[in-house]
Amino acid sequence: MRTETGLADGWTFSCGFDTMLEQQDVCDSIFGGTPMNDAIHTSLGVELGSTRIKAVLIDSGYRCVAQGEYGWENKFENGVWTYSLDDAWEGLRTAVSRLLQSVREPVTVDVIGLSGMMHGYLAFDGDGNLLVPFRTWRNTLTARASNELTELLGEHIPQRWSIAHLYQAILQEEEHVRDIRSITSLAGYIHRKLTGQGVIGIGEASGMFPVDYTALDYRRQALEAFDALIAPQGYPWQTKELFPEIRLAGQDAGFLSEEGARLIDPSGFLTPGTPLAPPEGDAGTGMVATNSVTPRLGNVSAGTSVFSLIVTERPLSRVYSQIDTVATPAGKAVALVHGNNCTSDIDAWAGLFQSFAKQFALEIPKSDLFSTLYSQGHAGDPDCGGLTVINYLSGEHITGFAKGCPMVVRAPESRFTLANFMRAHLYSAIAVLKIGMDLLAAEGVAIDRLTGHGGYFKTPLPGQQCLADATGVPVSVMESAGEGGAFGMAILAWYRLHGAEGISLEDYLKNRVFAAARFTVAEPTPEGMAGFDTYLRRYKKALQAERVLVDSCDHTNSNL
Repeated sequence: MRTETGLADGWTFSCGFDTMLEQQDVCDSIFGGTPMNDAIHTSLGVELGSTRIKAVLIDSGYRCVAQGEYGWENKFENGVWTYSLDDAWEGLRTAVSRLLQSVREPVTVDVIGLSGMMHGYLAFDGDGNLLVPFRTWRNTLTARASNELTELLGEHIPQRWSIAHLYQAILQEEEHVRDIRSITSLAGYIHRKLTGQGVIGIGEASGMFPVDYTALDYRRQALEAFDALIAPQGYPWQTKELFPEIRLAGQDAGFLSEEGARLIDPSGFLTPGTPLAPPEGDAGTGMVATNSVTPRLGNVSAGTSVFSLIVTERPLSRVYSQIDTVATPAGKAVALVHGNNCTSDIDAWAGLFQSFAKQFALEIPKSDLFSTLYSQGHAGDPDCGGLTVINYLSGEHITGFAKGCPMVVRAPESRFTLANFMRAHLYSAIAVLKIGMDLLAAEGVAIDRLTGHGGYFKTPLPGQQCLADATGVPVSVMESAGEGGAFGMAILAWYRLHGAEGISLEDYLKNRVFAAARFTVAEPTPEGMAGFDTYLRRYKKALQAERVLVDSCDHTNSNL
């Protein structure tokens, strides 16, 4: 591993600290630091992620001033992975309140940006009432819709895309479809409530419905084809009427209304009239937070789910069911490989180990527990000593699973140690990603560098080295790599104010935001690459057993 400084083409950032002074120390160490003055001008970025709602305040030098967060979890209700929108608002207000409470110097919030977990399905009637519970990206209930739309539209339509959820509801003759008057994502919903504007960033829009990368709008031929497909149902709407209007990074996306200000901040600190950036999904904010919006660069977000985003130099030669085509916040084409499962099974085992320790009156801080377990994984054998883990808490489209059931496999001769056990979990967390990225490699997609962000990379080196060995590509990570999305959205919010200056998003990030960023790089090693390949062969064979196990599971009461 090496440390580099300069025009970083890959970077990620965290504000996960307990005090504002600690935040400032770390931020200053990264960017050089200058004393905070009165009335600091700031940008507020918020991300409604899968496990946390995070709010970050950064100044005009892109330094962290304050942060706040709120933990939440998805629920599996009536066969659907969902979140309550009431919980979303409670979490949003709590995160912003905690952020404001941590500010110790006078600040003004000049601009706001909102981000959320990707795509999914939020359908509303004409009065703004939610018609069915939020169907998140994690659901794998739309296989028929995904397959039929992929064939109809000539590009891969993943199961989590909004249009796949809509068509599946049509196929199932769900009563609510006739009453739909708008469909949006979580970020788009929150933005609309705060501003009254039904708009969405192009990165998020490209995961709701196919976009035209020349026209920078929803693809007209695809809209016409879908409308013709469902015409016999006689719905009182056209498809384009349902989706938010597309905005590019830097464009006007409305202003905070009086009602919106009360919704997000009952204390009254945030004032009506504050401009908002186009809302984006976690894919777009991850690209920005890692400075990965130019061709031949990519990033990997690894937390509850895992996905890679590679900005491509040319279109792929054919349609792949394992690869999505989405957009950067500026509208450049991106190849996305997404896995539903990443660190959740690691988290579950960590909870078990913590419970075991408590039996001996040992109180281990969660941060120390994860750091120890990840470090143990780094010390394991390159091939995990013969251990194999399938980490499917939910289904996986890439490998063809509608449901999941975690599994650990070892042979009598396997070297069953804690180090190998944890390394197998670290490998399992990115195995599906590797399967998809192998297709990109076969396509000749060039990748100069990947940048990692998310909880998988929070402990220095273990996850970073595993990803480098899995992909054969150098992987860069900042020391504080646990966050990224809220920071990326705060940057996009600043760009909302600077976009009119004529500077491209790519140049803005490279020459202003990350001009002096420092980062570490893990290079792939021959023994690590060979070890991961050996593991992946076992993993693919073990999927046969996983199918039998899933078929044996009662997913209603979770009993075998």
